[in-house]
Amino acid sequence: MAHVIETAANVSDSGALFEALTMRGKLMDLTEQSHDAALLPNEEGGVPRAARAALACRMAKICRQTGLITHYQALLESYGADADPHRLADPDATPGADAPRLAAMVAYVDLVTRSPKDATKADIEALREAGLIDADIVRLAGLVAFVNYQLRVTAVLSVMGETQ
Repeated sequence: MAHVIETAANVSDSGALFEALTMRGKLMDLTEQSHDAALLPNEEGGVPRAARAALACRMAKICRQTGLITHYQALLESYGADADPHRLADPDATPGADAPRLAAMVAYVDLVTRSPKDATKADIEALREAGLIDADIVRLAGLVAFVNYQLRVTAVLSVMGETQ
């Protein structure tokens, strides 16, 4: 079974890249487990699964990673047609003043995805001020960290696959 990253990077089922990833099967399995923990947690807390999928899709769109856009769009669609999470997947859409919690989450996601070095303690405080509790801030930060890791690994594997 191919992992999300391998599928998103369009890694063929033979060749040097496939063999290298197979040799690092434990790492790929752990990455898949991290995907499930970040996107499909047993305890959603105040960051529902549909919102996680939408935010992950948004990050993939910001980074123009087609394979992960496809993956996260399908995951998002599996949750139904709720307009709010689908709207969050669009990097050009931002929640209005009537949704300060979502607006703060989107601002954090966008900042850390586009310019992680610019994130400060004040950005975490903005999440608190918008009503996120510490456990949900940790959930959101974990999601953002994992998806950005996944985006970078997928991008590298995509380029490596093209050169085979």
